[in-house]
Amino acid sequence: MLRVENLHVFYGAIHALQGVSFNVEKGEIVTLIGANGAGKSTILRSLSGILRPREGSISFNGQEITTTPAEKIVKMGMSQVPEGRRIFAPLTVKENIMMGAYTRSDPAEIQGTLERCYKSFPRLKEREGQYGGTLSGGEQQMLAMARALMSRPSLLLLDEPSMGLSPILVEEIFKIIVEINKQGTSILLVEQNAQMALSIANRAYVLETGSIVLAGDAKEIASNPEVKKAYLGI
Repeated sequence: MLRVENLHVFYGAIHALQGVSFNVEKGEIVTLIGANGAGKSTILRSLSGILRPREGSISFNGQEITTTPAEKIVKMGMSQVPEGRRIFAPLTVKENIMMGAYTRSDPAEIQGTLERCYKSFPRLKEREGQYGGTLSGGEQQMLAMARALMSRPSLLLLDEPSMGLSPILVEEIFKIIVEINKQGTSILLVEQNAQMALSIANRAYVLETGSIVLAGDAKEIASNPEVKKAYLGI
């Protein structure tokens, strides 16, 4: 579904990604783990068309998208939930969610997707008239996810969904991620909470200073002594 080959991305003189290659197959949950500054979010921004790689290629469902504009990538079926949620605080919950449907035109289909979002996130239905900025951190994360799902993505990019949330809310968010995947959406998950990420992923890549240093089955990565020491605190 997604193939990334030899990706090089720069911020000015800083070489942020150094020849990164990986793939995501249909139906998978794939996680990228690594410390702050390793390049995880840079990868997602490159996939979304927000950053332009200097070298390398990105293909999505067999189509080259390395230089495709961000809004066209959303139409093609890839949607991102950004780090820090980036919801629209002055808009209501429903207005925020509907912003995710801007690429679509059939009102009946949009309404059907909205109802499915409310089924996945019943708390948002209860608060649909509230302003986004009045929600808790966990509710804002749910809102950002629902907004991304309104474009009906076949691949969902999640950037640090557990950031700033209590352990109970983290568990709830990860259960929802698994459920979204079971409903047919492939997921690329960037997450500092390596233990939670590896517990739900099929495969994992470990990123260090802009390079992938380890790749494989998520359970094998979780049992790797170096990963345990560096990322799992074991």
